[in-house]
Amino acid sequence: MTDKTATVQVYRIVIKAPAQAIWDAITRPEWTERYGYGGRCNYELKSGGKYHHKASAEMKSVGLPDEVIVGKVLECDPPRKLVQTWHPQFTPEMIAEPPSRLTYEIMEGQGVCTVTITHDVTGAPMVAGMVPGGGDPAKGGGGWPWVLSDLKSLLETGERMPT
Repeated sequence: MTDKTATVQVYRIVIKAPAQAIWDAITRPEWTERYGYGGRCNYELKSGGKYHHKASAEMKSVGLPDEVIVGKVLECDPPRKLVQTWHPQFTPEMIAEPPSRLTYEIMEGQGVCTVTITHDVTGAPMVAGMVPGGGDPAKGGGGWPWVLSDLKSLLETGERMPT
């Protein structure tokens, strides 16, 4: 993904892990703090359930609030599909934007899974510019490419990417 203004952004990666392991890494707080930006994500895994991403100590040290992202679960079909709203609370400007729609899809086959993130950022230009990251995921480029790459490393090797 290179168009930071696209209203629907799609990111995909293949991970050598079972669908349930990937699902757990996305939805269980003891996993979410181990890759990407860290912090503990908490889900009520049912339609209408709450979602919130608690800031890590590192996030708080740069002035981010206790809850950095909030949302609601719209659809939950473990371990294949999770649809939610996603609303960063980083700045007053981001809070003023409408929540975006985030979909995780996990397709299993032949010992690997394809993980697809579809992020509909319609009406949220600040989020649209943020989620693609800023470059090479292997160099900590950020955004969904970096988060997916770090998730892949953790699940396949037991360790996250060097940062």
